[in-house]
Amino acid sequence: MSRETWEILQQMEPKDVELQLALQCAPLIAGLKPSNLFNIPCEGVCQVRELIRDTGISMYVLFSTGRKAAVLLYRRESLEEYMEQEQVKRMLHKLGYQDTSLEAVLPVFRMRYRRYMQERRDFPHEMGLLLGYPVEDVRGFIEHQGRDYLCTGYWKVYENLEQKQQLFQRFEYAKENLVLLLSYGVGMADIMDIFGGTGQKTLYQECAG
Repeated sequence: MSRETWEILQQMEPKDVELQLALQCAPLIAGLKPSNLFNIPCEGVCQVRELIRDTGISMYVLFSTGRKAAVLLYRRESLEEYMEQEQVKRMLHKLGYQDTSLEAVLPVFRMRYRRYMQERRDFPHEMGLLLGYPVEDVRGFIEHQGRDYLCTGYWKVYENLEQKQQLFQRFEYAKENLVLLLSYGVGMADIMDIFGGTGQKTLYQECAG
């Protein structure tokens, strides 16, 4: 993040829901990635639901402590297309899913994620797939138990280092753009409208070549 953007951030309200959307979900909002995990105070969930109304972004609440909530934000068509890849289906089968459709995976994953958050065991590795990470990096994370990675950024990279670093740079650029737009007084609803029809390649399309 540039020094200019960092200085702007220091003058903004860190708990602002729209700012947190920009910081945590810029790749999704900018159309570069099919989904993002969004951690937010529970009182902000309704605001997020209103902000994404009619944007093509869906919301699925995974876990709530009563104070904070973990929410999956995703573009349904993009995420479903990603999950239709044969290598994604194969990995989901290995992780215990017979039905690999998004509608079938989400409730099972939510149950596993809640169990992990409450008991801190059996991490649900399918999270990486639901977040649209490249399959080779999800597989590498599992096989190496989170160690021996080439680099770490938005996830831990195990293959195609240069390509992933370029993607991370694009994600950071999107984040800075969103922060700057908010600082200029552009609301997140308008920002989502601006990026809603960009037609940019999403992450899974980039990785699929």
